[in-house]
Amino acid sequence: MRVSILASGSSGNLTLLETQSTRILVDAGLGKRETLARLAAVGRELGRLDAVLITHEHADHCNGLPQVLGIWKSPPLYVTEPTLDALQRTLPETFKKRLKGVEKIIGGRHFSIGDIEIDPFLIPHDAADPIAFAFRTNGSKMAICTDLGYIPEHVKFHLRGSDLLVLESNHDLDMLKVGPYPWVVKQRIMSRHGHLSNHAVSEFLADPDGFDHHARYLVLAHLSDENNNIYTAEICAREALNRRPAEAAFTGELLVASQHTPLQPLEL
Repeated sequence: MRVSILASGSSGNLTLLETQSTRILVDAGLGKRETLARLAAVGRELGRLDAVLITHEHADHCNGLPQVLGIWKSPPLYVTEPTLDALQRTLPETFKKRLKGVEKIIGGRHFSIGDIEIDPFLIPHDAADPIAFAFRTNGSKMAICTDLGYIPEHVKFHLRGSDLLVLESNHDLDMLKVGPYPWVVKQRIMSRHGHLSNHAVSEFLADPDGFDHHARYLVLAHLSDENNNIYTAEICAREALNRRPAEAAFTGELLVASQHTPLQPLEL
């Protein structure tokens, strides 16, 4: 499995998963021009797309969906029914015109696309029916888990055993508290249905009963441009990983995804 994190953040999210026979986009938060530019930046020119998966209806995860459906001639859309209802209310009319095939999915119910097995699981976020995904193929597993206010036990379960874990590390609490957002927005972000802070992620990463040491790649994702930065998030994560006991030491590679520049593709 080859994974290209093309964009991650509050202005647009887009990830490409590929095997020799299957190509899947997770979320579609960028417009046509930027989507194609990000693909070109990692050396990908897709003649076909097998599916688009949408985690939830917030604009940074779905604003580019009408254009994406147009680029690849309406690939099937995999989405929960409450999220689809929300998309139909908020996206422009071009979305409905280009929407040809819909596969309705349910959090907790396994399904497959080509040679990729997929487990969608519910996450705590202020959206209609937000989900995250774990993917398996050819003995490898990767999980994408962003946009959640805390990490429940069932989420920890789905993240275990990942060769590649993409995990939100959205904000630094101190930066958020003194930052420019209105207080009501700050409360939303810090709530149990908001976004994960660097501190919350650090507590998870330091705990061997939460985060296992299986991952070859750990990617911090969905960083806030206003309330976080790459260096702060990485320092917090490394400090937490260094607190792990020797018998559960993390020996993989720690990376930070960007809103503005795609990560080079990761091979599993």
